[in-house]
Amino acid sequence: MSNNLWGGRFTGETDRHFAEFNASFRFDRRLIFADLKACAVHAQSLGRAGVLNTEEVEAITDGLQKITEMVADRDLLGSDQFAGTEDVHSFIESRLVEIIGPTGYKLHTGRSRNDQVAVATRLFLRDEIARIDEIIRDTQSALIDLAERYVDDPIPGYTHLQKAQPILFAHFLLAYFQMLSRDRERMADLRKRVNVLPLGSGALAGTNFSVDREWIAQQLGFDGVTRNSIDAVSDRDYLIEFVNAAAITMVHLSRFAEDIIIYSTQEFGLIKLGDAISTGSSLMPQKKNPDSLELIRGKAARVVGHLTALFTLVKGLPLAYNKDLQEDKEALFDTIDTLADSLRVTATVLRHVELNRERARASAISDYTNATDLADYLVKKGVEFRHAHGIIGRVVLYALERGKQLHELTIEEYHQFSPIFAQDLFEAISLENSLAGKHQLGGTSPEMVKAELIRARQQI
Repeated sequence: MSNNLWGGRFTGETDRHFAEFNASFRFDRRLIFADLKACAVHAQSLGRAGVLNTEEVEAITDGLQKITEMVADRDLLGSDQFAGTEDVHSFIESRLVEIIGPTGYKLHTGRSRNDQVAVATRLFLRDEIARIDEIIRDTQSALIDLAERYVDDPIPGYTHLQKAQPILFAHFLLAYFQMLSRDRERMADLRKRVNVLPLGSGALAGTNFSVDREWIAQQLGFDGVTRNSIDAVSDRDYLIEFVNAAAITMVHLSRFAEDIIIYSTQEFGLIKLGDAISTGSSLMPQKKNPDSLELIRGKAARVVGHLTALFTLVKGLPLAYNKDLQEDKEALFDTIDTLADSLRVTATVLRHVELNRERARASAISDYTNATDLADYLVKKGVEFRHAHGIIGRVVLYALERGKQLHELTIEEYHQFSPIFAQDLFEAISLENSLAGKHQLGGTSPEMVKAELIRARQQI
């Protein structure tokens, strides 16, 4: 008998090139443990329904356990020795028959590869979401560690990549902590839609055998069962949703990578990259390149590409299952691997960077980053903000023309623009007061940032 699951009505041989084109075992073998788990529960459900007797159920579950042990002991996922196998499902059945005999063929009663692959993929992805969550948490922990290390150190904050206002370096890092927190929330939310049982839907119409789908769901840890057999076997929303969440996370990592790349240039000089996360040039001996960060930035495009591919894959498919859906696996698997690797490397980067404290502090209060504080100073003296904004704009222009910073102007020079200015303006525009003044929830004051660091540590 053929190792494939569909050969009964065929008399001719499958073209060799098409067989290779059609086969998916080289990548869907990653589903094998999830598939084996679902197979065992399916066999038990057939026993409960009176389709299999006790001896058959025991033989099948024992055989599946032997296959589980076999693939756990061997590098099946990285092996090419099963290149002739069509897919992971036919591999399991053929191995099962080798172990227990023809009884193994009874396992496929009441199901199709359509609902079989759907349940295996959902089980697999459910576990991967939990693993990704742990990796994100580790990256968040690395962010907190670095923020605590430089908890009192300022850097310039930017808008439009132009210096804007002083902020604490820890406040900057906590911005990325918040992004990753939202990423974890997205993963947790989409898990609810992943964790629904499709098994029992058959090819598209359901099954003629009275299997208890709610019982199967309980045994496999699903929160519920699908409500429509057509939708159950053709739905790939949960994969698109996962890859979408992964793409958003990768964009966050890419933005972080871009920030650190910029801040580590000689022109900015705010960040020093450790040797562990840098490479050199094959030509220029002086170079220290941020390849770790550039790769993260580049791999974000890869995951966004997978999201586009999945959307394109399903947009024109008629109901129900179509073989096009085989193409979802490689996009899913590569997304998982790319996301996990990029998160790990980001955590490594965070553990191998240093803030150039002196340069960062000097840069934080130069180039008129305290101009807004000076405008707020006038507002507190009773000047309307729009009028105050105009006055300070003229002060900045005056200072620019003379090559001076705001704190380098004399009180007499300030009086050229308004008699309201007094000696206390210099305290108002100091770096310390600029930071401390942003003491509302979410602000960059040392008080607020330290409180947020405590909260962040508790959150993870």
